[in-house]
Amino acid sequence: MATSDTVVDVTDATFADEVEKAAGLHMVDFWAVWCGPCRLVAPVVGELAEQYRDKGLHVAKVDVDSNPRTTTRFRVMSIPSILFFKGGALVDTVVGAVPKTVLEEKIKKHL
Repeated sequence: MATSDTVVDVTDATFADEVEKAAGLHMVDFWAVWCGPCRLVAPVVGELAEQYRDKGLHVAKVDVDSNPRTTTRFRVMSIPSILFFKGGALVDTVVGAVPKTVLEEKIKKHL
């Protein structure tokens, strides 16, 4: 479930349109309801979505249990995994519950 109105839930059916065909930098959080570390990262993802919403960052979440095609396509083996897409291409990946500063460094690097 989305953590705020600035975080979009994407599915196998909507991933291409929402992330790969859309302009700008996209930070996509691959997560699951049962994942404790995912729950720790969710508020940070929401904060970053708010903080960078007017700077060109788009934030999305993919529930790995409900969207196996996208999860498999990007070889997400551990969650949380946060993938960064720019111009439709995968440009960076962060695996695990990391501090906000780590994600912020990636955002600044690719914006």
